[in-house]
Amino acid sequence: MVESKTITQIGESLPLMEAFYTIQGEGFHTGKASYFIRLGGCDVGCFWCDVKESWDVSAHPLQLVSTMVAKASTHPARIAVITGGEPSMHPLDFLCKSLKSAGFRTHIETSGAHHLSGEWDWICLSPKKFMEPIEDICLMADELKIIVYNTSDFLFAEKYKNLVAPSCKLFLQPEWNRSSEILPQLIDYVKEHPEWQISLQTHKYMDIP
Repeated sequence: MVESKTITQIGESLPLMEAFYTIQGEGFHTGKASYFIRLGGCDVGCFWCDVKESWDVSAHPLQLVSTMVAKASTHPARIAVITGGEPSMHPLDFLCKSLKSAGFRTHIETSGAHHLSGEWDWICLSPKKFMEPIEDICLMADELKIIVYNTSDFLFAEKYKNLVAPSCKLFLQPEWNRSSEILPQLIDYVKEHPEWQISLQTHKYMDIP
């Protein structure tokens, strides 16, 4: 037990919910073949989350990072997307180092609710009202992706637009179950505020993971 805890603390083993090879469906890198590593554990608690089964970290067995990277390496693409859950809950330095040694670009999708470890080629920050991000992470973000559930989320988006770097890509994405109601508002908003782009969950339209 002590040995397992120590391995987890230094990140050589992490709670894995699932890993799969697919097409990135959201944001700036939409359409690119990518290998997703979804880690278990989340304390943000978005009520509309579509992967609530990821929240309980104890429900997901530890897997050696070396095994994760070996499985990722069997596929030709060299983008690895670390997601969750909330992946920043875990020490990610060893995972990033191992992926980079295998030739991968390292991308992360995070709410920014915890300090971020690891070396990243792309940081997608998707802040949530339920547990707002640590402000230091805002300036690190390459991409800001706001999930729009209701009209108040436009104000939330503008708040974080002013906290990220000028080079950060800005995306508004309708919450999937409310797309029919939200998307028309989102289209009008982007036409009035063209610094934003629309992100759609294209993997759901394609019926892929």
